[in-house]
Amino acid sequence: MKTIQLKTNINCSGCVEKVKPALNETFGETNWKVDTADPKKVLTVIAEDADEDDVIKAVERAGYKAEQLK
Repeated sequence: MKTIQLKTNINCSGCVEKVKPALNETFGETNWKVDTADPKKVLTVIAEDADEDDVIKAVERAGYKAEQLK
């Protein structure tokens, strides 16, 4: 399994609901989570075939941004 963590602008549970369809479709319902309590709003994706670019594209399709953690 591959783990990808990205900084996002997904700020609240309402935002999570908006990205949920894109992330569920791409990675599966139980393979991702967003830590909205973290100041960097870290999105973690755990999947066999996860690719950072695919994660970023899925988040952007939902109208949000994701970038590498620094």
